Amino acid sequence: MRIVIVGAGTVGTQLAGHLIQEKHDVSLIEANPERARHASNHMDCMVLQNKGNSIYALEEAGIAKADALVCVTESDEVNMIICGLAESRYPGLIKIARVRNDDYVRLNRPDEASSRDPHILGIDRFIHPDVEASRKVLNAVEHGVMGDIISFAGTSYELGAVDVAGASPFDGLVMTGYRAVVSAESLVTLVERGHGSGAEVILPAGSTVLEKGDRVFILAKEGELDHIFRLAGHDEKPLRKIGIVGGGRLGCLIAEGLLEKTDPAESRGMAPKRRGFFSLFRGFIARRNYRVVIIEQDHDLCKKLAARFPEALILNEDLSDENFISEEQIDGLDLVITTTAQQEFNIITSVYLKSRGVGRAIAMVSSPGYAAVARKLGVDVVVPMKMVVVDSILSHLMGNSVTAVHRLGDGSINILELDTGADAPVAGKPLKDCRLPSDTLVMLVNREGSAFIPRGDDVVMAGDRTSVITKKGNEAEIGRLFNAAGGDNTARNHPPEPKSQAAAR
Repeated sequence: MRIVIVGAGTVGTQLAGHLIQEKHDVSLIEANPERARHASNHMDCMVLQNKGNSIYALEEAGIAKADALVCVTESDEVNMIICGLAESRYPGLIKIARVRNDDYVRLNRPDEASSRDPHILGIDRFIHPDVEASRKVLNAVEHGVMGDIISFAGTSYELGAVDVAGASPFDGLVMTGYRAVVSAESLVTLVERGHGSGAEVILPAGSTVLEKGDRVFILAKEGELDHIFRLAGHDEKPLRKIGIVGGGRLGCLIAEGLLEKTDPAESRGMAPKRRGFFSLFRGFIARRNYRVVIIEQDHDLCKKLAARFPEALILNEDLSDENFISEEQIDGLDLVITTTAQQEFNIITSVYLKSRGVGRAIAMVSSPGYAAVARKLGVDVVVPMKMVVVDSILSHLMGNSVTAVHRLGDGSINILELDTGADAPVAGKPLKDCRLPSDTLVMLVNREGSAFIPRGDDVVMAGDRTSVITKKGNEAEIGRLFNAAGGDNTARNHPPEPKSQAAAR
């Protein structure tokens, strides 16, 4: 694919790096001279120092022959305008815009009462960072904050990550003896060992030995993970009282998810009933009557929060005040979720409150690097927001066969969910004969609503939705194997180049 990315911040450069690794043709446009220079020195792609809201800059970046345009500048309006400019000249282009304003997303929701095209300015997909992060948090809460959880649509299987505790049945366990310890149908898909420069990412074999401190990713049916996590040394404790530190947009979305029976997007007029745009409650279990405490320093914001969430306790306090923590019995919380814009504060607050007796902690951070530090310090679940946004964008760029992308750990391991094409190279073959790339494992197959963990003799069938874990760099080859042979791996057909542009060349 050929992709033009406007905005060379953290999200833009992470996205570009991943796509370049997969041998896609990438062009970056960045208005800031320093960012453009840095990207040019570190990225193996065309980098233009220019404003993206110029059709001439877009055409210089190769938009006439591109398959997709991704706008991730800091301005919602600029992102949307750029997509509109591209739509006016190249309407067949996939257009993705990152936005943070709920009103813009509301404009783009489908109108079931009319036949009008809901794609405002031709934008195919809005990516809302806070909504994507809220989904991750609510999913973790649903599973007792035992570790990172990835759900697979249409199946009862989930991938959970848990740290191996010392003296647990998993400490010293050789993988050949795994079935003797865990009787449930499950699969150890990945082991992360160590931190920093000495960190290892292991796709386990029969001879692999689990050690104390390993972060183990296990695939199992919903309900079985909790038992497996206990074997790893982690006992689930009920979550009744939940504290949210920070009453901004992200904190409010999470509070809505915890307190309301309906999709928060519906309650805010952002989606039609039962088809919420954000779908925060997709798969979310019945309401559990959580007691929610929101802690916010801004007095005026606290008044708005009190009106918006009358069932929650709103505390206008500074968490750094030791007397406040003792008087309000904050250490009686079962879970704290830190959602401020300061990632260092989120990590420190999570660790400090856990030291005071808070059972579990979720911290929001900006980058994967901070996520590794937070986990090392004992934060149970860390949500790196920029990585979440990149993953969401990738899920819409990888083509017709790829329905979702999940990056694990430092981003060197990916999970792809793929639909097998009718004439895909792997269709009709046993897995052992499919010649998948090295460091690749087919971990789950969903066949007509019936999901199972496959073995080497199982045959891949057209129409299967297959979940594959692989090392970074194999995605293009895996997509080719599971997609229809010779088929277009993009979601939309690229239009012919305008005559005026062809003549100019």
